[in-house]
Amino acid sequence: MSNLLIVESDNDRLFINRLLHEVNLSASIDVGVPICCIDDYECLNGLSQNQLIKKLNDISIEIEKRGIEKIGILVDADNKGVQERLTIVNESLKTFDGALCIERVNQWVDSQTLGVKVSCHILNVDGYGELETLLRSIKKRESTFADCLAAWEECLRGYNKGITKKELDKFWVQIYQRYDSCSKKKKASR
Repeated sequence: MSNLLIVESDNDRLFINRLLHEVNLSASIDVGVPICCIDDYECLNGLSQNQLIKKLNDISIEIEKRGIEKIGILVDADNKGVQERLTIVNESLKTFDGALCIERVNQWVDSQTLGVKVSCHILNVDGYGELETLLRSIKKRESTFADCLAAWEECLRGYNKGITKKELDKFWVQIYQRYDSCSKKKKASR
């Protein structure tokens, strides 16, 4: 039997793989709810109800063939919030199993129709945000270079240009990785 994690993007997939590597766990070891024994990933390339329904439809056809036992859904809260994202996930799941409802994130729910357990985790910090927001909040090194992006954002406003919080968070992580957390040797090789 195998387990599947549906993620929004390749960045999410890469993050989960790296996290498993960093904590010295392979994908075949039980990591705990909701990420257990991840055998495969499916990417949504951004979250919309239609994309999730399409992905779930593709997966539902292959559940038995692929021996899928559990399906985890990992999405960002973004500026919509945890509850609104959970509503989108539940509405999408209901197109396959009208009785299926995930009442709380991080709980497994049995789908009699699909014959699998389903769970959802929503990446957030204080109810909103995404992977980059989480990474920013758990940084372990000084972030002088990345934090200077606030001045750059202010400069943009002076030219009547803007950048969304989401774009700024993604850029912040890139700058943090490149300038604040890389060794001099790694910086030189990039």
